[in-house]
Amino acid sequence: MAEEFSEKEKAILSQFCTNTDSDVFALINLPEVVKGALFSRYSRSSKSLRRLLLDEFILNPESGFEAIVGEAKSRGESQLIAIKKAEEFYDRVLVGYGDDSVAELGGAHLAAENISNLATKAMQDSRIGISPLEKSTRYVFFDQKESGNYRYLREQRIMESRFADDYLQACDLLFDTYCKLIPEVSKMQQEKFPRQEDVSERAYASTIKAKVCDILRGILPASTLTNAGFYGNGRAFEYMLVKMYSSPLVEVRLLASKAHHELSKVIPSFVKRADDKYGKEQQEYLAASRQEVARLAEKYSSLGKAREEAASVQLVDFDDGAEDKVVAAILFPHLHASLNEIRSVVASLGMDEKIRIVEAYVGKRSNRRHKPGRAFESAYCTFCITGNFGMYRDLHRHRILTQERQLLTTKHGFDMPAELAGTGLDKLVQEAVAAADEAYSRICQEMPYEAQYVVPLGCRMRWYAKMNLREAYHFCELRSMRQGHPDYRKVAQQMHRLLSKAFPLLASGMKFVDYSEYDFERLEAEKKIDRKLSQLRQK
Repeated sequence: MAEEFSEKEKAILSQFCTNTDSDVFALINLPEVVKGALFSRYSRSSKSLRRLLLDEFILNPESGFEAIVGEAKSRGESQLIAIKKAEEFYDRVLVGYGDDSVAELGGAHLAAENISNLATKAMQDSRIGISPLEKSTRYVFFDQKESGNYRYLREQRIMESRFADDYLQACDLLFDTYCKLIPEVSKMQQEKFPRQEDVSERAYASTIKAKVCDILRGILPASTLTNAGFYGNGRAFEYMLVKMYSSPLVEVRLLASKAHHELSKVIPSFVKRADDKYGKEQQEYLAASRQEVARLAEKYSSLGKAREEAASVQLVDFDDGAEDKVVAAILFPHLHASLNEIRSVVASLGMDEKIRIVEAYVGKRSNRRHKPGRAFESAYCTFCITGNFGMYRDLHRHRILTQERQLLTTKHGFDMPAELAGTGLDKLVQEAVAAADEAYSRICQEMPYEAQYVVPLGCRMRWYAKMNLREAYHFCELRSMRQGHPDYRKVAQQMHRLLSKAFPLLASGMKFVDYSEYDFERLEAEKKIDRKLSQLRQK
């Protein structure tokens, strides 16, 4: 039974708990630092959470609780100052509770605006504990100017070097071409796909815009400024900051300092180590390791000189005996034997029995959200992918896998959109990409990291992705959906073909990989939005 409170206690607690009479409740109106400290005490106390909140926080004069929470009266800067003043108290609370784990109990929302596409990847590389989003090149035009200039990063080291003019001219030409082609390509698409009577003007306009964005986004350089948002726990933010501080890019290091300053206002105790003595040691460790490996890798720089002709996916390796591993994992929770014992038995089973077990486990999937359970996490596969940076930006969002990318380059070629081929507009794109290639080739000799900023999003790069088969189900089915970008749909389809050859039994349940070709990808999704809007208006 839920703990009982006096009427006075209920009146106080109702401001911070969704109820006072149930065993299940949520916390409200509390700063993240309070939630984190409260839960850290909760793990080592016999008291209920609401009793702890009353006794050790709300009614404890040393906690600074009233100044921090202010009974919902304190807002803005006054509350931020109060949190800072109370940090010493919460540091005392956290002593002996394992700072790393406690830092996962409080989180923050962080916005980072006017940062390059390279910087967004540096921040989004933090997979665990961080939920990112960013301004989409698929649905938003990047044709705005500010004070007469296109919105791309004037990278500090390049602008201070002899390559400044090359960089500016290349980026300006890419943006000039992008902006010039927006009305041209919009007109082409409208003529090719006139609006049908059953399609609203809103859905049609949105679909045309998305199609034009999809076609042209590859022209934009990696220096293009964008906005990104992040929600994460304190531990994840701390490690993200450490990695950013150790980055070879000036922009990312400056961004780390700004992000650290703002996070210190809301979750100070959780991110303070990112740049203290221990944080700096870790930064130096990461930077030194990167530099030493880069030095050793120089002797192999002659590899990979051949230019790729198209996007490609290679299945580099996969688990031997994957089917037996998965079948044993399927049976494991239903038995009382060791995993080794079960694997020994599975190895002796006939294929018909293994098929029955796998099919029973996969079940009758009626949509892509019906994914097999954790047994499919027992088998792994690794892909090496060559594809354009715009495609990578979308696929990079998958967090339940291991990804590592190479530096951006123009040396693997550019993916010319099929819609522009033979129209005459492709020549304009080729000229702009060639200018970017020349600028990149000059800059990368002295500044390989900074040279990435001038690389168009449509230029190919390489990365690898290692994932378990459960994630592969999610990846291939989600990224092959109709409304997906054509570039990454092809990657998902290629991955599925390779998996079907490597794991014919285990991949047989992937029934929702879409191989169809679509000219107007977003239309059905926009029509679905129309139906939802109509339902809302009726309500």
